[in-house]
Amino acid sequence: MDLDRFAVSLAQQAGALSRLVFNHSKLGMTRSESSVLVTLRSGPRRITELAELEALAQPTVTVLVKRMEERGWVSREHPADDGRVVLVSLTDAGHGALEQWRARYRPWLRAALEELSDQQLATLVDASDAFAVLIDALRREDG
Repeated sequence: MDLDRFAVSLAQQAGALSRLVFNHSKLGMTRSESSVLVTLRSGPRRITELAELEALAQPTVTVLVKRMEERGWVSREHPADDGRVVLVSLTDAGHGALEQWRARYRPWLRAALEELSDQQLATLVDASDAFAVLIDALRREDG
């Protein structure tokens, strides 16, 4: 197997799926906003950490977070022990926006998955599990 060629194909296909799902939802949220909402589901993050995780410049994330705060999706706070740090948290409205986004693409994606054979679906489930392992390995290498 040509792993270099496969790596390129995998990244392209993952990106294409992500774009298709995002474009189908048409919820009035940017891909960056949806990605930040997903990231914040696991708990509050510093602006610098969000920038790193989202592969965006810190000033870009600061503007993005400000816009999301204005929409009520996130809140910012300064911990008492270090006023320089800004922690960003997902609000109830942010959870709701994320669920609305998912509710818009889920039936569309499910319908496409239902068209697959049982074997194709099982292969995708296995691939999804392997994809999660790969993502964890890549995060460890980056961290």
